[in-house]
Amino acid sequence: MKAKIIITPKKAVLDPQGKTVQNALAHLGYTDVTAVHVGKYIEIELASNTDPQRAREALDEACYKFLSNPIIEDYHLEIVP
Repeated sequence: MKAKIIITPKKAVLDPQGKTVQNALAHLGYTDVTAVHVGKYIEIELASNTDPQRAREALDEACYKFLSNPIIEDYHLEIVP
C-alpha cells in the first residue's frame, strides 16, 4: 500500500517559485499559461497489512502537523493499494 501526498501553496499565497516558472514558460513561447503553482510530492510506502482508514487518519495528522504548513499550504492525501 502507498500514500501519495501533494502539497501546494494556497491560491491566495504569493508563490515566487511558481511565478518564476510561469515567466520562463512565457519566454519560451508558452503564452497560454496563466498561473503556475510549485509544490511538493511525497510518496510513503506502507506495510501491506496496514488498515487504510487508520493510515489515512495518521497521515492526515502528519500532513497537518509536519509535512505541510497549513497556514500557507493545502495538501491532498490519497491511499492506494
